[in-house]
Amino acid sequence: MVLDNPERRNALSIEMLEAISDALDEADKNRDARAIVLSANGPAFSAGHDLKELTAARNLEDKGQAFFKKTMQLCSLVMQKIVNHRLPVIAAVHGTAAAAGCQLVASCDLAVASQDAKFITPGVNIGLFCSTPMVALSRNVANKHALEMLLTGEPACAQKAEEIGLVNRAVPFEEVDLNVKWYTDRITAKSAMTIKIGKQAYYNQSHMPLSEAYDYCTDVMVENMMKHDAAEGIGAFLEKREPTWRDE
Repeated sequence: MVLDNPERRNALSIEMLEAISDALDEADKNRDARAIVLSANGPAFSAGHDLKELTAARNLEDKGQAFFKKTMQLCSLVMQKIVNHRLPVIAAVHGTAAAAGCQLVASCDLAVASQDAKFITPGVNIGLFCSTPMVALSRNVANKHALEMLLTGEPACAQKAEEIGLVNRAVPFEEVDLNVKWYTDRITAKSAMTIKIGKQAYYNQSHMPLSEAYDYCTDVMVENMMKHDAAEGIGAFLEKREPTWRDE
């Protein structure tokens, strides 16, 4: 999946958000798919919401309120669709990921950034606090790191983003694809059924109280154990052979 509007710095216009949503749906229908890589063409990963599009809506009778709500709701839907997708979504980031663009990276399951990448939630600088990007950001990094970005509007370099957990790896520009491939090679070798169960369970349990999380994950483990691929995988391990997955 490639963001491909470099002239607008891959701004998340309504059209761009709908394209991402459609691509996620298509990937879900593709039973051969094992992972999604999200990258971008041009010097920026994404500048965030299309401010020109939003500003134009102020000329409408309601001063743009309905359009603003539509945009923010669609963006939030896309971010949740990434989190809830059966496939792992990996961001390959070059250049700047700003505001909702940073939110997009934070919503992905894994992220590899080139060392020239920057991550910024600059809404505070223009009177529009990055409240929806804050949802994804605050679920990736500790409070003080998130609030530093949100309250100052200052960019975090790729190395800082790696240190605070916003991305998994910060690597030289020419090594981004190689590092993404390292992840996809390992993920695609696993049972797709197991990956789906595990990803869903991770996000479901992450904000539960401890005892509730253990009760929930106990049930998930039992359900997983009853699947063919669990029996096959355990059998293959004990028999010292490679498993044959059926993704069921």
